[in-house]
Amino acid sequence: MRDSAVDVVIPCYNYGSYLRDCAASVLAQTGIELRVLIIDDASTDDSARVAAEIAAADHRVEIVRHSANAGHIETYNEGLAWADRDYAVLLDADDMLTPGALRRAAALMTERPEVGFVYGRAIIVRDDRRVPRARTRGGRSRVWPGRTWLERRCRSGENCIHSPEVVMRTRLLHRLGGFRSELPHTGDLEMWMRLAVHADVGYIAGAHQAYYRDHPRGMHRERFGTTVADLAQFRAAFEVLFRDQGHALPERRRLEDLARHALAGRMLRAAARSFDRGHVDPSEVAALEKMAAETCERAEDLVEGRALAWRKRLGPRICRVLHPFLLAVHARRVGREWRRRMERAGL
Repeated sequence: MRDSAVDVVIPCYNYGSYLRDCAASVLAQTGIELRVLIIDDASTDDSARVAAEIAAADHRVEIVRHSANAGHIETYNEGLAWADRDYAVLLDADDMLTPGALRRAAALMTERPEVGFVYGRAIIVRDDRRVPRARTRGGRSRVWPGRTWLERRCRSGENCIHSPEVVMRTRLLHRLGGFRSELPHTGDLEMWMRLAVHADVGYIAGAHQAYYRDHPRGMHRERFGTTVADLAQFRAAFEVLFRDQGHALPERRRLEDLARHALAGRMLRAAARSFDRGHVDPSEVAALEKMAAETCERAEDLVEGRALAWRKRLGPRICRVLHPFLLAVHARRVGREWRRRMERAGL
């Protein structure tokens, strides 16, 4: 029986300082047939030189260099269109895979052909801190029906995947298409949900599958660093999903309502937190309230809406003093524990 074949696409824009480690983490993968494509999107640093050195040292690596910057969405889609083997991975040049990640994911997808993509736990590396050692022994993997997994996303309004830990079935990816240009920040969430409409979802339990780097030069910080911009893109991801895939979802209306309630709740919670910190930006609070009202009918009647109204009556100074004694603190603690359980379950 032949090894599974995996194509890994590494888009790079001014990440030359990370590219060598990223590529090394891929080329060290065992138990699979591997091809790597590095796409340099007209970087102005030494990314092109580093990519050339990596390709010269390993025949499995190909390079494409753009003469002009095409942007990350077009670059992502170019790379995914190149992929034609069993499975495909999109790995930003500042991220890395853990040892054995591709073998573990490919084994699950080979065993379960109904699975459209697999993900696992990612280690978040803050800024340029030392990369911790990953756990590479997996527990029992899980497979969820795609619609069940999608409903979880609608109920939470959040993305439980960072991105580098995902391995996709290439055939399904090509059938459903790549990243949407109108979603520069949450195109990955929309893609995972779109795949889940048409296939089941696998999860590698126990082992870490990737390193996700969170640093100041990351696009999500530079372009979507405000709460309003971030949540607007989350809302857009769900809107695009239901617009394009609603015909395939008999339960579309129910799922859409769940997502609207969850997203409005996130917006109102974000506004309420500013009162608890004692540093309120009135324009941001107003923008979040407006966005919540546009997202969900009678958003003010949600638990989060009532909590915000109560804080507005008290004012930020009193809220900050009362914050440690509020019943809402207990609710937040319960919520944090629930989130930790969901993280451990991969959801």
